[in-house]
Amino acid sequence: MSNKESVVEVLAKDVQGPGVVPCPNPKMALWSNHPRVFVDVTHEGGGKCPYCGTVYRLKAGEVLHGAH
Repeated sequence: MSNKESVVEVLAKDVQGPGVVPCPNPKMALWSNHPRVFVDVTHEGGGKCPYCGTVYRLKAGEVLHGAH
């Protein structure tokens, strides 16, 4: 069984507050909307939306300010 995940690479400027990005994101089709959640991208490998399974991760080379 193949389940291809959607992966979205985000820039540091797209990250809000404590290292999160909103899902659904503005580029997603309206028909695919679900309740807005915030996915933590501060961990290696990023984070995954619990509703649609989209994986969000920081683009290679991007650095979050205040991250250690």
